[in-house]
Amino acid sequence: MKNKTSSKIIKLVVSLAVLGIAVLIGVLSGALDFSKLSFNVSLTVLLKVVVMAFSIIAVEIILSILLTLPNPKNHRLRSVLSILASLLKYIAFIVILCWGLSILGVNVSTIVASVGIIALIVGFSAESLIADVVTGAFMIFENQYNVGDIVEVDGFRGTVTSIGIRTTCITDPGDNVKIVNNSAMKNILNRSDKISRSVSVISVPYATDLEKLESEIPALMERIYEKRTDIFKAPPKYLGVDALADSAVVLKFVVNVDEKDIYSGARLLNRDLLLGFRSLGVECPFPQVDVHSDR
Repeated sequence: MKNKTSSKIIKLVVSLAVLGIAVLIGVLSGALDFSKLSFNVSLTVLLKVVVMAFSIIAVEIILSILLTLPNPKNHRLRSVLSILASLLKYIAFIVILCWGLSILGVNVSTIVASVGIIALIVGFSAESLIADVVTGAFMIFENQYNVGDIVEVDGFRGTVTSIGIRTTCITDPGDNVKIVNNSAMKNILNRSDKISRSVSVISVPYATDLEKLESEIPALMERIYEKRTDIFKAPPKYLGVDALADSAVVLKFVVNVDEKDIYSGARLLNRDLLLGFRSLGVECPFPQVDVHSDR
């Protein structure tokens, strides 16, 4: 954390120094003449700026609300609407800034031409902004992830709730929100591309007639699937003996589910297997401690 803070401070100092040098060169060379910048500030002018700013903000809010009204199921379309809503904020800020300076009597085009676009970009530390914007654009064009997809980034797993010009918001099942700069969205694991699998292991006593139990498992899998067709994509599969534990034989099962149901699917499969095995007369063993005494 300290290293990141120090890096940001150094970047800010360097950027301000570059901006200062650019302005100084502009003044010494005569390219930038502040005497030509006139300000006509009065109560009326300030009122115009305030009215203009509030009007643009109101329009931006209205358009943002209109973009959220459709709430399409298509993840791709939701991503586009999310980016447009984010883009509106930046457009509104730029319009307010340029229009406000014009109302105050500042020749915006003169400032931009004098200082230079590159100096402004470096001076305001916008290199990270450009990286975020460009990376985000490529991610959307390449369809790497969309709003509504379940992704894993640096060990954080959650649903993409919004994609902006600069950042992506990911919300986990506990409603914890992780905000990641688009340029930092690397090594993404998109878990929504394919069907996921819930895994369950269940133990049976060594005394169990394994061959008889295995002959009854297919019918049990069909019964379990008929109760869970809203979550399970197909009947659970029996993979075989997973381990020979100290006091039990461990059997392994899997079932295809949507990624959002991967944990609830495992819990349901555990429950149904326990009850199903009991109905077949097979009890799941529990750890026991044998105590021997010479008395």
